[in-house]
Amino acid sequence: MLNIGWFSTGRGVGSKGLLEAVVENIKKDRIPINIEFVFCNRERGETPDTDIFLNQVQDYGIPLITLSSQAFRKQNGGTFSNHRAQFDEEIVNLLEPYKSTTAILAGYMLIASQNLLNKYTMLNIHPALPDGPIGTWQDTIWQLIKEKTPESGGHIHIATQHLDRGPVLTYYSFPLNGPKLDPLWKEISNIPVEQIKSLYGEHSSLFQAIRNEGMKRERPLLVETLRALSTGRIHLENGFVTRNGTRVHGGLCMNDEVEHTFTYEN
Repeated sequence: MLNIGWFSTGRGVGSKGLLEAVVENIKKDRIPINIEFVFCNRERGETPDTDIFLNQVQDYGIPLITLSSQAFRKQNGGTFSNHRAQFDEEIVNLLEPYKSTTAILAGYMLIASQNLLNKYTMLNIHPALPDGPIGTWQDTIWQLIKEKTPESGGHIHIATQHLDRGPVLTYYSFPLNGPKLDPLWKEISNIPVEQIKSLYGEHSSLFQAIRNEGMKRERPLLVETLRALSTGRIHLENGFVTRNGTRVHGGLCMNDEVEHTFTYEN
């Protein structure tokens, strides 16, 4: 059985949904893994949304470890980037009792320093194709809209010092056109993206539609990736992804598995 750790800031429905999807599949014996701990960089009382996430973790009976990055920054002064390595060293010390060497970054809003990357093979979920935009999911969607990109997707990669550009395990893709999206593109066809941000922000119908199309596929992608790892379909070796002893470049396309899971569950 594959033991994994789980890192999340737990600030939104995406983070909660990813954990729920994996836990439900573990309970149904669909993926032979064990979540050894959940680490959150917020503590109870910081935000209502994260408190809901912390309650979720405790309801599942998973060991929960928290260390507030906000409080750490205030205690040490300056910008958090100046103290990231020290903060991550504190995390490593807190997680010393746990033996897993693989960890999932699921809505974890901090960039991991080399201290954490030395401790864990950290798998990050990024809401774009492997060669697509980098940054937060919000930044990614705005970039897709700005460039009028015809296709998007998501992928899981090994976190490295190169933001959102580590070796890719798996990915999915979906079109940004069709009966649902074409009318929404038409609505904003003559409006600069900065004006869309100013007028509608993340409440823009197109922004929301792209987010929903990606989010409903993120969960099955993570489940299927963990299934592939735990059953030996793919392996992690020395910071790279291999299959049948050969290094995998570009990752495995999981479109069939993701769409099948999404269709089956809905």
